[in-house]
Parts: sequence; structure tokens; C-alpha cells
Amino acid sequence: MGVEERKQQLIGVALELFGSRSPDEVSIDEIAAAAGISRPLVYHYFPGKQSLYEAALRRAADELAARFLEPPQGPLGARLLRVMGRFFDFVDDHGPGFAALMRGGPAVGSSTTNAMIDEVRQAAYEQIVAHLGVAEPSPRLELVVRSWVSLAESTALLWLDGRRVPRAELERKLVHDFAALTAVSAVDDEQTAGVLAAILAAEPADGPFAELVGRLLSLAPGIPAQPSR
Repeated sequence: MGVEERKQQLIGVALELFGSRSPDEVSIDEIAAAAGISRPLVYHYFPGKQSLYEAALRRAADELAARFLEPPQGPLGARLLRVMGRFFDFVDDHGPGFAALMRGGPAVGSSTTNAMIDEVRQAAYEQIVAHLGVAEPSPRLELVVRSWVSLAESTALLWLDGRRVPRAELERKLVHDFAALTAVSAVDDEQTAGVLAAILAAEPADGPFAELVGRLLSLAPGIPAQPSR
């Protein structure tokens, strides 16, 4: 293999091993054996486990950020549901690796690792804002989107600890959470209120946002509607 081809092979092997176990538990010897090469040859391409680990995280971060890419067609609820499906596909396939990426793994405090984590969060934020059709989000709308990205991340990490809630339920819940966060912020922010109105206007009767509204109304049918301000 050429130098770059061999590096990519080692990154792929490392990512697969890091995806099945904690990176702390994976040794250079195991990576070398899985790649079918000697330990010294691994060090020929990477100075140490840390550099190989960061290269694997780089690939994982790029792949995870790409999961938030979605064509801007159709109701937002359906789009977010597809995004969450791809997001949890990644989490499901790379559980320990995902946890290591989001928590820093053996590279806690590493500026390189922290920068990669921030890149994933920023990419997710920018994709969601683009779907809202807003060029410059207000501070309150920005808070909604960034809070939701953080919620998706923390929900996935908690789900990995035993997977006690069905995955499909969590994916739908996170879409509902986005609508709920937006609705709360819309009370005090004109831009967010406009975004919410546009979302609901395009939502079909069988969409996830409409489902949430129906469920909430069924829980409190006696609460009178409040006059708009």
C-alpha cells in the first residue's frame, strides 16, 4: 500500500475497534493485528496511539457532521426525523467511539479533540438554522437551536447506557423537543414566533409536530386558549 492508503486503512481499523470498545482499552498491538501489519509499522505511520486516535476521531467527526445534511424539501418535522434517524444510526454503529468523541475519551483536555467536538456541534447548528430559513438568528432562536443540538447529544449518550428506551421513540421525542423549545421561545421572540408559524403551516396532519400538538391538547382539554399578545 501507498503511504496515504495505509494511513486510511489504519484509521478505519482503529475507528472500528474504538467503535466497539472504549479507546482506552484498545492497544496498538490490537490495531496492528487487525490491520495485518507489525507494531513498528503502525508507529511508522503514526507517532503514537494518541495521534492515531485523533485521526480516527477526525474521520468520525466528519461523518457525524454529515448526518445532519438534509435536502431542504418537505415539512420540517419529517426532515428532522430523517436527520435523527441517521444520527442514531451513527450512535448505534459507533457507540463507544461516539461517547469518546463527545466526552473526549483518552484525550480529555486536548485542544485538537475539543476543536473537533465544537466543529460537529457547529455544523449541526448551521444545518438546522439553514432549514429554518433564517439568515441571522436572534439570540433567543440561536439558544433554541444550540440547546436542541446539546439535547440530542446528551440523549444519545444516556441512551447508550443500557438502551432502556426504544430508539425510534427517542428519535421522535427529539423532534417533539425541538417543537417544544421553539414554542416556548416564540412567546418572547418575534422571529422565533414567525419561524414556528411557518413550521406549523407546512406541517401535515400526520406529521410529528401535529402529533405533538394533538397529544398536548388531549392531556389538558379544559385549558382555555389564551389571547395572543
